[in-house]
Amino acid sequence: MDFQLKTLDRAGASGEKADALVVLVQDDFQSAGDELSRIVADARKAGDFESKAGRTLVLYRHAALTAQRAVLAGIGTGDAKGIRQGVLAAIGALKYHEGVKRITLVLPAQAGADGVRAAVAAAADGSYVYTTTKPKAEPRRIERVTLAVPDSASVKQDFAIARASVAGIEFAKEWGNRPANYATPTLLADAAKSLEGPGLKVQVLGPREVEKLGMGSFQAVARGSEEELRFIVLRYEGAGRDDAPVVLVGKGITFDTGGISIKPAAEMDEMKFDMCGAASVLGTFRALADLRPAVNVVGLIPACENMPDGRALKPGDVVTSMSGQTIEVLNTDAEGRLVLCDALTYAERFKPRAVIDIATLTGACVVALGNVRSGLFSADDALATALATAGDAALDPCWRMPLDDEYAEGLKTNFADVANVAGRAGGAVTAAKFLQRFAGKFPWAHLDIAGSAWKGGTAKGSTGRPVGLLLQYLLSQSAASRPTVRKTARKSAKA
Repeated sequence: MDFQLKTLDRAGASGEKADALVVLVQDDFQSAGDELSRIVADARKAGDFESKAGRTLVLYRHAALTAQRAVLAGIGTGDAKGIRQGVLAAIGALKYHEGVKRITLVLPAQAGADGVRAAVAAAADGSYVYTTTKPKAEPRRIERVTLAVPDSASVKQDFAIARASVAGIEFAKEWGNRPANYATPTLLADAAKSLEGPGLKVQVLGPREVEKLGMGSFQAVARGSEEELRFIVLRYEGAGRDDAPVVLVGKGITFDTGGISIKPAAEMDEMKFDMCGAASVLGTFRALADLRPAVNVVGLIPACENMPDGRALKPGDVVTSMSGQTIEVLNTDAEGRLVLCDALTYAERFKPRAVIDIATLTGACVVALGNVRSGLFSADDALATALATAGDAALDPCWRMPLDDEYAEGLKTNFADVANVAGRAGGAVTAAKFLQRFAGKFPWAHLDIAGSAWKGGTAKGSTGRPVGLLLQYLLSQSAASRPTVRKTARKSAKA
Protein backbone atom coordinates (compact mmCIF):
# COMPACT_ATOMS: atom_id res chain seq x y z
CA MET A 1 0.00 0.00 0.00
CA ASP A 2 1.35 3.39 -1.01
CA PHE A 3 1.13 6.47 1.19
CA GLN A 4 1.82 10.01 0.03
CA LEU A 5 1.95 13.36 1.78
CA LYS A 6 0.64 16.57 0.23
CA THR A 7 0.26 20.18 1.29
CA LEU A 8 -3.43 20.85 0.71
CA ASP A 9 -6.12 22.80 2.55
CA ARG A 10 -9.86 22.12 2.55
CA ALA A 11 -10.48 24.54 -0.29
CA GLY A 12 -7.98 22.72 -2.48
CA ALA A 13 -9.31 19.33 -1.46
CA SER A 14 -12.68 20.10 -3.04
CA GLY A 15 -11.06 19.92 -6.46
CA GLU A 16 -8.78 16.97 -5.68
CA LYS A 17 -8.94 14.11 -8.18
CA ALA A 18 -9.39 10.91 -6.22
CA ASP A 19 -11.75 7.96 -6.10
CA ALA A 20 -12.81 9.08 -2.64
CA LEU A 21 -12.25 12.05 -0.36
CA VAL A 22 -12.21 11.52 3.40
CA VAL A 23 -12.67 14.63 5.52
CA LEU A 24 -11.91 14.34 9.25
CA VAL A 25 -14.20 16.54 11.32
CA GLN A 26 -13.48 17.45 14.94
CA ASP A 27 -15.94 18.81 17.50
CA ASP A 28 -14.72 22.40 17.16
CA PHE A 29 -14.69 22.32 13.35
CA GLN A 30 -14.44 25.87 12.04
CA SER A 31 -15.74 26.83 8.62
CA ALA A 32 -13.23 28.53 6.33
CA GLY A 33 -15.86 29.53 3.78
CA ASP A 34 -14.88 26.81 1.32
CA GLU A 35 -17.13 24.21 -0.28
CA LEU A 36 -16.10 21.39 2.06
CA SER A 37 -16.75 23.54 5.11
CA ARG A 38 -20.23 24.36 3.81
CA ILE A 39 -20.95 20.68 3.18
CA VAL A 40 -19.92 19.79 6.74
CA ALA A 41 -21.92 22.69 8.22
CA ASP A 42 -25.07 21.76 6.26
CA ALA A 43 -24.80 18.07 7.26
CA ARG A 44 -24.40 18.95 10.94
CA LYS A 45 -27.25 21.47 10.84
CA ALA A 46 -29.57 18.90 9.25
CA GLY A 47 -28.67 16.35 11.92
CA ASP A 48 -27.30 13.92 9.33
CA PHE A 49 -23.79 13.98 10.74
CA GLU A 50 -22.12 14.46 14.10
CA SER A 51 -18.43 14.73 14.90
CA LYS A 52 -18.34 11.98 17.52
CA ALA A 53 -15.32 9.76 16.86
CA GLY A 54 -16.22 6.95 14.45
CA ARG A 55 -19.42 8.51 13.02
CA THR A 56 -19.52 8.81 9.22
CA LEU A 57 -21.63 10.24 6.42
CA VAL A 58 -21.05 9.04 2.84
CA LEU A 59 -21.74 11.43 -0.04
CA TYR A 60 -21.91 10.35 -3.69
CA ARG A 61 -21.25 12.65 -6.67
CA HIS A 62 -21.71 15.87 -4.76
CA ALA A 63 -21.82 18.76 -7.23
CA ALA A 64 -19.22 20.79 -5.31
CA LEU A 65 -16.60 18.02 -5.23
CA THR A 66 -14.40 16.55 -7.94
CA ALA A 67 -14.08 13.18 -6.20
CA GLN A 68 -16.96 10.83 -6.93
CA ARG A 69 -17.34 9.86 -3.28
CA ALA A 70 -16.74 11.70 -0.05
CA VAL A 71 -16.86 10.52 3.53
CA LEU A 72 -17.23 12.88 6.44
CA ALA A 73 -15.66 11.14 9.45
CA GLY A 74 -16.02 12.31 13.02
CA ILE A 75 -12.87 12.41 15.18
CA GLY A 76 -14.25 13.86 18.42
CA THR A 77 -11.78 16.22 20.08
CA GLY A 78 -9.27 15.54 17.31
CA ASP A 79 -6.66 13.70 19.38
CA ALA A 80 -4.70 10.77 17.93
CA LYS A 81 -7.14 8.21 19.30
CA GLY A 82 -10.10 10.02 17.75
CA ILE A 83 -8.31 10.31 14.42
CA ARG A 84 -7.64 6.59 14.49
CA GLN A 85 -11.33 5.84 15.12
CA GLY A 86 -12.45 8.21 12.39
CA VAL A 87 -10.08 6.87 9.76
CA LEU A 88 -10.94 3.25 10.59
CA ALA A 89 -14.64 4.02 10.17
CA ALA A 90 -14.09 5.85 6.88
CA ILE A 91 -11.90 3.10 5.42
CA GLY A 92 -14.50 0.56 6.53
CA ALA A 93 -17.10 2.44 4.51
CA LEU A 94 -14.94 2.48 1.38
CA LYS A 95 -12.75 -0.61 1.26
CA TYR A 96 -15.29 -2.91 -0.43
CA HIS A 97 -16.07 -0.51 -3.30
CA GLU A 98 -14.37 -1.77 -6.46
CA GLY A 99 -13.91 1.74 -7.80
CA VAL A 100 -12.05 3.06 -4.75
CA LYS A 101 -8.33 2.66 -5.21
CA ARG A 102 -7.04 6.17 -4.51
CA ILE A 103 -8.13 8.06 -1.41
CA THR A 104 -7.30 11.59 -0.30
CA LEU A 105 -7.51 11.95 3.47
CA VAL A 106 -7.93 15.55 4.69
CA LEU A 107 -6.54 16.04 8.20
CA PRO A 108 -7.48 18.99 10.42
CA ALA A 109 -4.87 21.72 10.83
CA GLN A 110 -4.16 20.82 14.46
CA ALA A 111 -3.61 17.10 13.80
CA GLY A 112 0.18 17.43 13.96
CA ALA A 113 2.70 14.60 14.03
CA ASP A 114 0.64 12.32 16.29
CA GLY A 115 -2.38 12.70 14.05
CA VAL A 116 -0.39 11.89 10.92
CA ARG A 117 0.98 8.72 12.49
CA ALA A 118 -2.47 7.68 13.74
CA ALA A 119 -4.06 8.29 10.32
CA VAL A 120 -1.46 6.26 8.42
CA ALA A 121 -1.66 3.37 10.88
CA ALA A 122 -5.46 3.33 10.82
CA ALA A 123 -5.69 3.50 7.02
CA ALA A 124 -3.36 0.52 6.73
CA ASP A 125 -5.07 -1.44 9.49
CA GLY A 126 -8.55 -0.79 8.16
CA SER A 127 -7.71 -1.88 4.60
CA TYR A 128 -5.46 -4.86 5.44
CA VAL A 129 -6.32 -8.16 3.75
CA TYR A 130 -4.59 -11.51 4.29
CA THR A 131 -4.28 -13.51 1.06
CA THR A 132 -1.26 -15.84 1.33
CA THR A 133 -3.23 -19.06 1.73
CA LYS A 134 -6.42 -17.73 0.05
CA PRO A 135 -5.59 -17.74 -3.67
CA LYS A 136 -9.12 -16.71 -4.66
CA ALA A 137 -9.43 -13.98 -2.07
CA GLU A 138 -9.99 -10.37 -3.08
CA PRO A 139 -6.73 -8.51 -2.52
CA ARG A 140 -6.55 -5.13 -0.84
CA ARG A 141 -8.44 -2.75 -3.14
CA ILE A 142 -7.18 0.54 -1.78
CA GLU A 143 -3.80 1.13 -3.39
CA ARG A 144 -2.91 4.68 -2.42
CA VAL A 145 -3.77 7.04 0.42
CA THR A 146 -2.69 10.67 0.15
CA LEU A 147 -2.63 12.61 3.40
CA ALA A 148 -3.61 16.25 2.88
CA VAL A 149 -2.12 18.52 5.55
CA PRO A 150 -1.63 22.29 5.81
CA ASP A 151 2.18 22.02 5.85
CA SER A 152 3.69 18.73 4.66
CA ALA A 153 7.27 19.80 5.41
CA SER A 154 6.57 20.07 9.15
CA VAL A 155 5.44 16.43 9.42
CA LYS A 156 7.62 14.83 6.75
CA GLN A 157 9.80 12.88 9.16
CA ASP A 158 6.87 11.68 11.25
CA PHE A 159 5.14 10.57 8.05
CA ALA A 160 8.25 8.53 7.17
CA ILE A 161 8.20 6.93 10.62
CA ALA A 162 4.51 6.10 10.20
CA ARG A 163 5.12 4.45 6.83
CA ALA A 164 7.98 2.36 8.21
CA SER A 165 5.90 1.39 11.22
CA VAL A 166 3.07 0.20 8.96
CA ALA A 167 5.51 -1.87 6.90
CA GLY A 168 6.77 -3.50 10.10
CA ILE A 169 3.30 -4.10 11.49
CA GLU A 170 2.15 -5.72 8.25
CA PHE A 171 5.25 -7.92 8.15
CA ALA A 172 4.38 -9.08 11.67
CA LYS A 173 0.73 -9.61 10.69
CA GLU A 174 1.72 -11.65 7.67
CA TRP A 175 3.81 -14.12 9.66
CA GLY A 176 1.41 -14.15 12.59
CA ASN A 177 -1.52 -14.98 10.32
CA ARG A 178 0.15 -17.78 8.39
CA PRO A 179 -0.91 -21.31 9.34
CA ALA A 180 1.74 -23.28 11.20
CA ASN A 181 2.61 -25.33 8.13
CA TYR A 182 3.38 -22.07 6.30
CA ALA A 183 5.35 -20.63 9.22
CA THR A 184 7.62 -23.39 10.51
CA PRO A 185 10.80 -22.50 12.43
CA THR A 186 12.75 -22.90 9.18
CA LEU A 187 10.39 -20.60 7.27
CA LEU A 188 10.50 -18.08 10.10
CA ALA A 189 14.28 -18.08 9.80
CA ASP A 190 13.92 -17.50 6.05
CA ALA A 191 11.67 -14.53 6.80
CA ALA A 192 14.40 -13.10 9.01
CA LYS A 193 17.01 -13.65 6.31
CA SER A 194 14.86 -11.74 3.82
CA LEU A 195 15.41 -8.62 5.93
CA GLU A 196 19.18 -8.61 5.50
CA GLY A 197 20.64 -5.45 4.03
CA PRO A 198 23.04 -2.62 4.87
CA GLY A 199 23.53 -2.56 8.61
CA LEU A 200 21.26 -5.56 9.24
CA LYS A 201 22.66 -9.08 9.47
CA VAL A 202 20.99 -12.36 10.36
CA GLN A 203 22.47 -15.57 11.76
CA VAL A 204 20.47 -18.79 12.05
CA LEU A 205 21.55 -21.55 14.46
CA GLY A 206 20.26 -25.11 14.19
CA PRO A 207 20.01 -28.01 16.66
CA ARG A 208 23.75 -28.75 16.77
CA GLU A 209 24.73 -25.16 17.51
CA VAL A 210 22.01 -24.85 20.14
CA GLU A 211 23.21 -28.06 21.80
CA LYS A 212 26.78 -26.72 21.92
CA LEU A 213 25.51 -23.57 23.61
CA GLY A 214 23.92 -25.70 26.34
CA MET A 215 20.36 -24.51 25.73
CA GLY A 216 18.85 -27.57 27.38
CA SER A 217 15.56 -25.90 28.22
CA PHE A 218 14.93 -24.72 24.65
CA GLN A 219 15.96 -28.12 23.25
CA ALA A 220 13.60 -29.95 25.59
CA VAL A 221 10.56 -28.09 24.25
CA ALA A 222 11.55 -28.74 20.62
CA ARG A 223 12.27 -32.45 20.87
CA GLY A 224 8.63 -33.52 20.57
CA SER A 225 8.36 -32.13 17.04
CA GLU A 226 9.61 -33.37 13.70
CA GLU A 227 10.26 -29.75 12.73
CA GLU A 228 13.80 -28.75 13.65
CA LEU A 229 14.28 -25.81 15.99
CA ARG A 230 15.93 -22.59 14.85
CA PHE A 231 17.61 -19.93 16.97
CA ILE A 232 17.52 -16.69 14.98
CA VAL A 233 19.88 -13.82 15.74
CA LEU A 234 19.28 -10.46 14.03
CA ARG A 235 21.73 -7.56 14.40
CA TYR A 236 20.95 -4.01 13.37
CA GLU A 237 23.91 -1.65 13.69
CA GLY A 238 22.89 1.99 13.49
CA ALA A 239 25.28 3.40 16.09
CA GLY A 240 28.94 2.98 16.97
CA ARG A 241 30.38 -0.39 17.90
CA ASP A 242 30.90 0.75 21.47
CA ASP A 243 27.22 1.61 21.93
CA ALA A 244 25.47 -1.07 23.97
CA PRO A 245 22.52 -2.57 22.06
CA VAL A 246 18.92 -3.02 23.02
CA VAL A 247 18.07 -6.72 22.80
CA LEU A 248 14.58 -7.84 21.76
CA VAL A 249 13.70 -11.45 22.55
CA GLY A 250 10.62 -12.85 20.78
CA LYS A 251 8.88 -16.08 21.69
CA GLY A 252 8.74 -18.16 18.51
CA ILE A 253 6.53 -21.17 19.25
CA THR A 254 5.23 -21.66 15.72
CA PHE A 255 2.52 -23.99 17.00
CA ASP A 256 1.62 -24.90 20.55
CA THR A 257 -0.41 -28.02 21.24
CA GLY A 258 0.49 -27.77 24.91
CA GLY A 259 2.67 -30.85 24.55
CA ILE A 260 1.83 -33.75 26.88
CA SER A 261 -0.22 -31.26 28.93
CA ILE A 262 -2.34 -30.95 25.81
CA LYS A 263 -4.71 -28.05 25.27
CA PRO A 264 -8.48 -28.43 24.72
CA ALA A 265 -9.41 -28.83 21.06
CA ALA A 266 -11.62 -25.75 20.97
CA GLU A 267 -9.75 -22.80 19.41
CA MET A 268 -6.45 -24.70 19.40
CA ASP A 269 -6.02 -23.45 15.82
CA GLU A 270 -5.29 -20.03 17.34
CA MET A 271 -2.08 -21.43 18.75
CA LYS A 272 -0.48 -20.62 15.40
CA PHE A 273 -0.38 -17.12 16.92
CA ASP A 274 1.96 -18.31 19.67
CA MET A 275 4.88 -16.94 17.65
CA CYS A 276 3.54 -13.39 17.57
CA GLY A 277 6.34 -12.27 19.90
CA ALA A 278 8.81 -13.46 17.28
CA ALA A 279 6.75 -11.84 14.52
CA SER A 280 6.84 -8.52 16.37
CA VAL A 281 10.63 -8.68 16.54
CA LEU A 282 10.79 -9.35 12.79
CA GLY A 283 8.37 -6.50 12.13
CA THR A 284 10.41 -4.11 14.25
CA PHE A 285 13.57 -4.97 12.32
CA ARG A 286 11.64 -4.47 9.06
CA ALA A 287 10.90 -0.91 10.20
CA LEU A 288 14.46 -0.30 11.44
CA ALA A 289 15.82 -1.23 8.03
CA ASP A 290 13.86 1.63 6.47
CA LEU A 291 14.42 4.28 9.13
CA ARG A 292 18.04 3.56 10.05
CA PRO A 293 17.97 5.20 13.51
CA ALA A 294 21.23 5.69 15.41
CA VAL A 295 20.83 2.79 17.82
CA ASN A 296 22.14 -0.78 17.94
CA VAL A 297 19.52 -3.52 18.24
CA VAL A 298 19.81 -7.30 18.58
CA GLY A 299 16.87 -9.61 17.97
CA LEU A 300 16.78 -13.13 19.42
CA ILE A 301 14.10 -15.62 18.37
CA PRO A 302 14.01 -19.16 19.79
CA ALA A 303 11.70 -20.87 17.29
CA CYS A 304 10.21 -24.36 17.57
CA GLU A 305 6.95 -26.27 17.85
CA ASN A 306 5.53 -27.74 21.07
CA MET A 307 4.21 -31.19 20.12
CA PRO A 308 3.25 -34.38 22.06
CA ASP A 309 5.11 -37.30 20.48
CA GLY A 310 7.05 -40.11 22.19
CA ARG A 311 10.15 -37.95 22.61
CA ALA A 312 8.26 -35.02 24.08
CA LEU A 313 8.98 -33.40 27.42
CA LYS A 314 6.90 -34.96 30.23
CA PRO A 315 5.43 -33.36 33.34
CA GLY A 316 7.92 -33.91 36.15
CA ASP A 317 10.99 -33.92 33.88
CA VAL A 318 13.93 -31.80 34.99
CA VAL A 319 15.92 -29.91 32.36
CA THR A 320 19.10 -27.85 32.62
CA SER A 321 18.99 -24.36 31.16
CA MET A 322 21.86 -22.52 29.50
CA SER A 323 22.36 -20.59 32.75
CA GLY A 324 22.99 -23.86 34.60
CA GLN A 325 19.78 -23.57 36.60
CA THR A 326 17.67 -26.73 36.64
CA ILE A 327 13.95 -26.53 35.95
CA GLU A 328 11.22 -28.97 36.95
CA VAL A 329 8.60 -28.98 34.20
CA LEU A 330 5.29 -29.35 36.00
CA ASN A 331 3.27 -28.34 32.96
CA THR A 332 4.50 -28.73 29.38
CA ASP A 333 2.02 -26.08 28.23
CA ALA A 334 4.15 -23.49 30.05
CA GLU A 335 6.78 -23.89 27.34
CA GLY A 336 7.22 -20.28 26.28
CA ARG A 337 9.19 -19.41 29.40
CA LEU A 338 11.37 -22.49 28.81
CA VAL A 339 12.57 -21.24 25.43
CA LEU A 340 12.80 -17.61 26.54
CA CYS A 341 14.98 -18.32 29.57
CA ASP A 342 17.79 -19.69 27.40
CA ALA A 343 17.49 -16.74 25.01
CA LEU A 344 17.74 -14.35 27.97
CA THR A 345 20.95 -16.05 29.08
CA TYR A 346 22.30 -15.81 25.53
CA ALA A 347 21.55 -12.06 25.57
CA GLU A 348 24.20 -11.52 28.26
CA ARG A 349 27.01 -11.78 25.71
CA PHE A 350 25.92 -8.52 24.07
CA LYS A 351 26.34 -6.50 27.29
CA PRO A 352 23.01 -4.83 26.51
CA ARG A 353 21.71 -1.49 27.70
CA ALA A 354 18.30 -3.19 28.03
CA VAL A 355 16.61 -6.49 27.20
CA ILE A 356 12.91 -6.71 26.36
CA ASP A 357 11.21 -10.06 25.84
CA ILE A 358 7.90 -10.21 24.00
CA ALA A 359 5.68 -13.25 24.35
CA THR A 360 2.14 -14.56 24.11
CA LEU A 361 2.89 -16.05 27.50
CA THR A 362 -0.18 -16.48 29.70
CA GLY A 363 -3.93 -16.72 29.52
CA ALA A 364 -3.86 -15.11 32.95
CA CYS A 365 -2.73 -11.85 31.37
CA VAL A 366 -5.78 -11.95 29.09
CA VAL A 367 -7.99 -12.34 32.16
CA ALA A 368 -6.25 -9.41 33.85
CA LEU A 369 -6.04 -6.92 30.98
CA GLY A 370 -8.23 -8.21 28.14
CA ASN A 371 -7.15 -7.26 24.63
CA VAL A 372 -6.61 -3.52 25.14
CA ARG A 373 -3.26 -3.33 26.91
CA SER A 374 -0.23 -5.63 26.90
CA GLY A 375 1.14 -6.61 30.28
CA LEU A 376 4.42 -4.89 31.22
CA PHE A 377 6.70 -6.34 33.88
CA SER A 378 9.99 -4.77 34.93
CA ALA A 379 11.91 -4.04 38.12
CA ASP A 380 13.66 -1.15 36.32
CA ASP A 381 11.56 1.99 36.73
CA ALA A 382 13.27 3.95 33.95
CA LEU A 383 12.84 1.15 31.44
CA ALA A 384 9.23 0.55 32.44
CA THR A 385 8.41 4.26 32.15
CA ALA A 386 10.08 4.52 28.74
CA LEU A 387 8.12 1.53 27.40
CA ALA A 388 4.81 2.75 28.80
CA THR A 389 5.40 6.20 27.32
CA ALA A 390 6.28 4.68 23.94
CA GLY A 391 3.15 2.54 24.00
CA ASP A 392 0.90 5.52 24.71
CA ALA A 393 2.53 7.56 21.92
CA ALA A 394 2.12 4.70 19.43
CA LEU A 395 -1.49 3.92 20.46
CA ASP A 396 -0.13 0.49 21.41
CA PRO A 397 -0.59 0.70 25.17
CA CYS A 398 0.69 -1.51 27.96
CA TRP A 399 0.11 -1.61 31.73
CA ARG A 400 2.75 -2.17 34.37
CA MET A 401 2.14 -5.21 36.56
CA PRO A 402 3.72 -6.13 39.92
CA LEU A 403 6.88 -8.18 40.48
CA ASP A 404 6.88 -8.59 44.27
CA ASP A 405 9.30 -11.26 45.47
CA GLU A 406 6.49 -13.06 47.27
CA TYR A 407 5.03 -14.11 43.92
CA ALA A 408 8.06 -16.35 43.36
CA GLU A 409 7.25 -18.55 46.38
CA GLY A 410 5.04 -20.80 44.26
CA LEU A 411 7.94 -21.62 41.93
CA LYS A 412 9.85 -23.49 44.63
CA THR A 413 10.23 -27.24 44.19
CA ASN A 414 11.97 -30.14 45.95
CA PHE A 415 13.45 -31.48 42.72
CA ALA A 416 15.10 -28.58 40.87
CA ASP A 417 16.24 -24.99 41.28
CA VAL A 418 12.85 -23.76 40.09
CA ALA A 419 9.53 -25.06 38.77
CA ASN A 420 8.15 -23.75 35.51
CA VAL A 421 4.71 -22.98 36.96
CA ALA A 422 3.21 -21.94 40.27
CA GLY A 423 -0.43 -22.04 41.28
CA ARG A 424 -3.34 -20.72 39.25
CA ALA A 425 -3.52 -17.36 41.05
CA GLY A 426 -1.42 -14.54 39.59
CA GLY A 427 -0.27 -16.69 36.68
CA ALA A 428 0.98 -13.80 34.55
CA VAL A 429 3.07 -12.49 37.44
CA THR A 430 4.57 -15.85 38.41
CA ALA A 431 5.52 -16.43 34.77
CA ALA A 432 7.33 -13.10 34.77
CA LYS A 433 9.02 -14.00 38.07
CA PHE A 434 10.31 -17.18 36.43
CA LEU A 435 11.86 -15.16 33.58
CA GLN A 436 13.30 -12.62 35.99
CA ARG A 437 15.58 -15.34 37.41
CA PHE A 438 17.40 -15.40 34.06
CA ALA A 439 17.61 -11.62 33.59
CA GLY A 440 19.61 -10.47 36.57
CA LYS A 441 22.60 -9.13 34.64
CA PHE A 442 20.91 -6.35 32.67
CA PRO A 443 17.91 -4.00 32.77
CA TRP A 444 15.00 -6.19 31.71
CA ALA A 445 11.35 -5.90 30.81
CA HIS A 446 8.79 -8.51 29.81
CA LEU A 447 5.78 -7.79 27.59
CA ASP A 448 2.99 -10.36 27.84
CA ILE A 449 1.01 -9.89 24.62
CA ALA A 450 -1.31 -12.88 24.95
CA GLY A 451 -4.33 -10.56 24.89
CA SER A 452 -3.13 -7.99 22.37
CA ALA A 453 -1.28 -9.97 19.68
CA TRP A 454 -4.34 -11.30 17.88
CA LYS A 455 -8.11 -11.10 17.73
CA GLY A 456 -10.49 -14.05 17.77
CA GLY A 457 -14.00 -14.62 16.47
CA THR A 458 -15.09 -13.18 13.12
CA ALA A 459 -12.21 -10.67 13.24
CA LYS A 460 -9.66 -13.45 13.80
CA GLY A 461 -6.16 -12.36 12.87
CA SER A 462 -2.89 -10.91 14.01
CA THR A 463 -2.82 -7.29 15.16
CA GLY A 464 0.91 -6.75 14.58
CA ARG A 465 1.30 -5.51 18.14
CA PRO A 466 3.55 -4.46 19.79
CA VAL A 467 5.65 -3.38 16.78
CA GLY A 468 4.45 0.21 17.19
CA LEU A 469 5.44 0.28 20.86
CA LEU A 470 8.85 -1.29 20.23
CA LEU A 471 9.71 0.99 17.33
CA GLN A 472 8.69 4.08 19.27
CA TYR A 473 10.86 2.98 22.20
CA LEU A 474 13.88 2.30 19.97
CA LEU A 475 13.54 5.68 18.26
CA SER A 476 13.52 7.30 21.69
CA GLN A 477 16.79 5.50 22.44
CA SER A 478 18.44 6.67 19.24
CA ALA A 479 21.57 8.73 19.73
CA ALA A 480 20.32 11.06 16.97
CA SER A 481 17.20 13.13 17.50
CA ARG A 482 15.82 12.01 14.16
CA PRO A 483 16.48 8.86 12.11
CA THR A 484 17.68 9.00 8.54
CA VAL A 485 15.13 7.75 6.03
CA ARG A 486 16.35 5.22 3.47
CA LYS A 487 15.57 5.94 -0.16
CA THR A 488 15.80 2.34 -1.35
CA ALA A 489 12.68 0.22 -1.26
CA ARG A 490 12.51 -2.88 0.93
CA LYS A 491 11.04 -6.23 0.04
CA SER A 492 7.32 -6.68 0.45
CA ALA A 493 5.73 -7.92 3.65
CA LYS A 494 5.35 -11.37 2.12
CA ALA A 495 9.05 -11.73 1.37
